[in-house]
Amino acid sequence: MSAIQTLIDILTLEKIEENLFRGQTPEDERHHNRIYGGQVIAQALMAAYRTVEGRRCHSLQAYFIRPGDPKAPVLYEVERSREGRSFTTRRVIAIQHGEQILNLAASFQVDEPGYEHQSPMPDAPLPEDVPSDAERAASAADDTPPQLKELVARDFAIEMRRVDPVNPLKPEKAEPYQRVWFRAGGEVGDDPALNQCVIAYATDMSLLATCARPHGVSWMTGVQMASLDHILWFHRPSRARDWHLYVQDSPSAGGARGFNRGSIYTAEGLLVASAAQEGLIRPRPSKHG
Repeated sequence: MSAIQTLIDILTLEKIEENLFRGQTPEDERHHNRIYGGQVIAQALMAAYRTVEGRRCHSLQAYFIRPGDPKAPVLYEVERSREGRSFTTRRVIAIQHGEQILNLAASFQVDEPGYEHQSPMPDAPLPEDVPSDAERAASAADDTPPQLKELVARDFAIEMRRVDPVNPLKPEKAEPYQRVWFRAGGEVGDDPALNQCVIAYATDMSLLATCARPHGVSWMTGVQMASLDHILWFHRPSRARDWHLYVQDSPSAGGARGFNRGSIYTAEGLLVASAAQEGLIRPRPSKHG
């Protein structure tokens, strides 16, 4: 089974009771120490969608409370906070082992016309002209660990092409800014909810690393990094299978936290979503200290 089909399957939540759903982690991810944060966000958003009709999510805010256990299912409890004429609000609590691992609030709106403007998309090479992570690893020096080459060569649900790459093994200081092309690794279909959830899944994949760039560190160089919160605004619908340019910057870091922002454009230059995230970034304690 392809990775994108696996992602679609785990977003097809099991309904246990009214307002209560169960999600799983892919089998090949269960050996990891924690669940990927974008998965929990995407499943929580899908749980909210299962209680909403005829409206599209325009914003969500999530707080990561505890690391998720990839070996155990996640329960998603949906609270129907408000049903308005134009807007619907949902609150979702993700639970494992009797404890909350994530809280998410999402707002949905009926489609309606309004004033239109947007910031222009920054210049970037076409995605076809940018090597994938697997292609970069294959052409890298011989000192690249085989495990890393094997990791990036895997079939991923999201295909990513980094315009401004940094070697995570030997990071050099760089501007707190990066551009990443991404798209679903296969066909997703036309369901607006599923397309939004797949895009939400992708937005946690590179954003936190932006605040590490000016310090010449990465999660592979003895730095502890973890998402603390994640906010998304969906401005316009788009198809997850199409290329999106994720333009990211980090205006501030301090207090062991890094703040990151992202703007997501279609290849045609349409701004379809914005993201913001604060994450933990601090040196790991010395084993000899």
